[in-house]
Amino acid sequence: QVQLVESGGGLVQAGGSLSLSCVASGHIFSINDMSWYRQTPRNQRELVATITNNGNTDYADFVKGRFTISRDNAKNTVYLQMSSLKPEDTAVYYCNAELVPLYGRRTPVDFWGQGTQVTVSS
Repeated sequence: QVQLVESGGGLVQAGGSLSLSCVASGHIFSINDMSWYRQTPRNQRELVATITNNGNTDYADFVKGRFTISRDNAKNTVYLQMSSLKPEDTAVYYCNAELVPLYGRRTPVDFWGQGTQVTVSS
């Protein structure tokens, strides 16, 4: 079995900072890309940032210069450091990983975490 578990969400004031973590665990052969998405009741789930297994990163325009994605391959963990937070950043943040399970067909499969709530007050 494979699971992704996010942590670090909470309440923060506008202009503040918050760090999210996502740990992949279970019978994993390898992990390719890891990403952070976010979703509000009004919006569709949107991509925030992506990092490849080699450390190549990509960001949505609305977080460039404010958020940083990183990963620790030895810990199967991806991080999202969020700074200069705005009320519009309020959302449920989801971790996504494209990975190869040990007991599957050895082809990549997308897995999702359960989400963690980030609330930015004004």
